[in-house]
Amino acid sequence: MLPASLARRLPAALTAAGLAVALTACSATPTSSGAPSTLSVWDPYPQFAAGSEWAKTIDRCGTEAGVQIQRQAYDTTDLTTKVLLAAQQHTAPNLLVIDNPVVSTLAEAGVLESNQDVGLDTAQAAPNLVAAGVVGGKTYGVPIGANTLALYYNKAVLTAAGVDPASVKDWASLTAALAKVKGAGKKGITFSAIGTEEGSFQFLPWFWGAGAALTDLASEPATAALAQWKSWLDNGYAPNSVVNNTQTTSWQEFATGEYAFAENGTWQLQNAKKAGFEYGVIAIPGRTGGTAPAPTGGEFVTVPAQDNPDAAKTAARVAGCLTSPDKVLTSDTALTYVSAVPSVQEKQVAAQPELAVWVDAVKNAKGRTGDNLGTRYPRISQPMWGAVQAALTGAKAPEAAMKDAQAAAAAAK
Repeated sequence: MLPASLARRLPAALTAAGLAVALTACSATPTSSGAPSTLSVWDPYPQFAAGSEWAKTIDRCGTEAGVQIQRQAYDTTDLTTKVLLAAQQHTAPNLLVIDNPVVSTLAEAGVLESNQDVGLDTAQAAPNLVAAGVVGGKTYGVPIGANTLALYYNKAVLTAAGVDPASVKDWASLTAALAKVKGAGKKGITFSAIGTEEGSFQFLPWFWGAGAALTDLASEPATAALAQWKSWLDNGYAPNSVVNNTQTTSWQEFATGEYAFAENGTWQLQNAKKAGFEYGVIAIPGRTGGTAPAPTGGEFVTVPAQDNPDAAKTAARVAGCLTSPDKVLTSDTALTYVSAVPSVQEKQVAAQPELAVWVDAVKNAKGRTGDNLGTRYPRISQPMWGAVQAALTGAKAPEAAMKDAQAAAAAAK
């Protein structure tokens, strides 16, 4: 039967996600001994078909665990919906690859087995990445890899403006560089400040880089981060279009060749190589220097709660295989991720030296649900992106916008 705690928690999780769709799905097929002969795996990578390196790696790990893999791939948003419903209907997959901010939601709803219960080990992965899967003192799943944010720059634009990218060390030096670029007749910086999670994702490096904490949106550092963005719009260093920009449309602006900088992620590396101009990448600077902590993107390999303990342990073996150093290099290369395993990161940089900046950014990155925020994060993120929108459009001053956001976040607890 569905565990009583899971039965109680799932309706709340479903309501919070606004879900109302029916679903049927596969589960492990047991042999006569009780051990499974097949294992169902769901992941958010529909772009990778059966013949891809990712799919082949899953199959190899299944073979090593003595099971045949039945894989289904869904878009990220659809996957979360389907998993919550499948858990309610007792048809969850045996193995789930899920976006890291969702792990705490599923764990608190009782959908996932803890690593301690199924024997899944995170010792090889970097602690700052594992933190997104820690809920109530237990860890759920293992990060398969990570992506994060940095600043792409157009070498020709900076050269024409007399700017050395190595001189960008903090907010003051970045702002000075943007002023020079504008003076040379080019455009400064583009980013995504849209009123969705993408906007919060892009704002967080500046928020954290100022020394702010998500538990206090009204603090001076938090207000300073928003005031910095607002000043760039006011001075014409960033376009007003940022308030509607997704990360994709922001990249399209950078790809015109008119902008000096663009805040974006590792997933744009292939597009950068096709842009038609020389580019480079630097870390997002902190307010007074150093590398700003950027939020981690990427997925965790997790084991959903299930009736058959043998199936759960087999799923954990497959998860351990997928995230092991001897397999994860292939997986992360296919997924265009920086590995969560430091020894594999070194191999990635040796093969592609341009990844060094991204590895450094991942080492400094933070999970959005870290610091024990768990499912509180969405109730903080939404008021935060609303504050960004209000300030950048001129509806509120940065200080008032962040004060109102903190009040809204506190009321939503």
